[in-house]
Amino acid sequence: MELELKKASLDAYETGGELTLTQEETAETIVPDYCPDIARIIETDGKIYIHSRELRDGRAEVTGTVRVTVLYTPDGGEGIRTLEFAMPFTAESDNRGLPGCAYLTAEVEPEFLETRMLNPRKVFTHCKLVTRLTGYQKAPLLFCTDVETEGLEKRQEQQHAVLLTGISEKDFTFTEEMSLSPGRDGAAELLTSQVSSAVTETKMVGSKLIFKGVFVVSLLYRTVGGQYCSTASELPFSQIMEVEGTGEGAAASVQLQLTGADFQIDGDDAEGRQIAVTLYLHATALLREERDLTLLSDLYSTAYDMTYEASPLSLTAFYETMSRRQTVREVLEIGVVAESILSLSAVCGAVSVSREGENAVLRVGVTIRALYLDEGGVPLVAERCVDASCTLELPADCRVTARAVCGEDVQGSLGDRGIEVRFPVDFRIEAASRAKRVCITGAKLDTESAKDLTGAPSLVLRCLGKQESAWDLAKRYNTTIATILAANQLEDEAELPREKLLLIPRKRA
Repeated sequence: MELELKKASLDAYETGGELTLTQEETAETIVPDYCPDIARIIETDGKIYIHSRELRDGRAEVTGTVRVTVLYTPDGGEGIRTLEFAMPFTAESDNRGLPGCAYLTAEVEPEFLETRMLNPRKVFTHCKLVTRLTGYQKAPLLFCTDVETEGLEKRQEQQHAVLLTGISEKDFTFTEEMSLSPGRDGAAELLTSQVSSAVTETKMVGSKLIFKGVFVVSLLYRTVGGQYCSTASELPFSQIMEVEGTGEGAAASVQLQLTGADFQIDGDDAEGRQIAVTLYLHATALLREERDLTLLSDLYSTAYDMTYEASPLSLTAFYETMSRRQTVREVLEIGVVAESILSLSAVCGAVSVSREGENAVLRVGVTIRALYLDEGGVPLVAERCVDASCTLELPADCRVTARAVCGEDVQGSLGDRGIEVRFPVDFRIEAASRAKRVCITGAKLDTESAKDLTGAPSLVLRCLGKQESAWDLAKRYNTTIATILAANQLEDEAELPREKLLLIPRKRA
């Protein structure tokens, strides 16, 4: 007789694959006619704007642009000039990379970027990009919770699970006016810009996700009087995203990506003190819910022979997001006397994770760059890579992924040994562990004839083994936990001693 099992089904997603792609891009760029000849390149900066992410039959394609800004000194002139151009790129995986995936997230970082002068009117740019792809596939969770037939001994386990129940995306535009620092001259020309973002709050309200955060915008500009200044502002933002099929108790993690940016000196401000900031962004929200599940893990009959099928069930039993801040203080030795610091930046690379006993250790390399003027007013660049790390106490079976960002303006001052810099590094961490459980998927009971117990003892006297449970004893000797407890005058399974002999009577039909 085929037993009727109670089954449950939950909609969920799982990571279907993770890929890292590397590629090199090169470009030769002619200096526009309205720009003066190049005498010396000071520094090169690149911003990644992702335009599209597509999945076709397991093949991923990401397209975007590296927006390159080259600062240089003009031939026969003084000061700093800027040259901007775009380098389009396409990153592709093979057809077997992300099979069955419905959603794709992508992060692209420049591992290497350099521009050199071919002649005063032409430059050559070499860029190495690292693209990290994550695909998500629909993975409905199917499991049995109970059995309809009476008179069977069943083992049900409670399992806490964290399910990825929804993925939502949204493109949005952020616009704001940014005021220059008080006491400084207005801007005549914007030279470079930096943008970092942080989501600080998420909240579900019905079918809407509200997320808030802050953009940190840093600018280097030339004043009306020909001086060079930098400024930074924190610009708060708030957005609403429509989500479907997720309850109010869901927790959301939101990833933001810049798809474009525009900074313009407000033409209506005669003093040049207002900057119009426009940012184009793509937001991806991963929504998770915590559930307590009941799993039917074992089954037997004391009266009839039974056969059953079981399969492993893999669940995310623990999931936590956290942020840890480490403050970095370093000195950039420059070897010359500096007159002033024009701009500072700190860019974090990929985070590595290692285990040291009970702890997970996160390490990242941070490239610090300073643009400054020497005592003769010549613009120079100092650069150094330093390490930042943090230690977390996490279970040994946790899978830890993290990224590091410098989400605030880098502070610096001139000292005896060079440029002293200080800035925070924020480690944004996800820790998860999987639990594997056996769950019954089908069972048959032979009710045509009683179980043959010929030669089986009616009473056994023995101790509970170190790795045994009351269920193991009851199933092995064709009895029940209730029968064992009654025979030993115990009320609860937790009271079963391991160092004393137990009476284990066979259950009577």
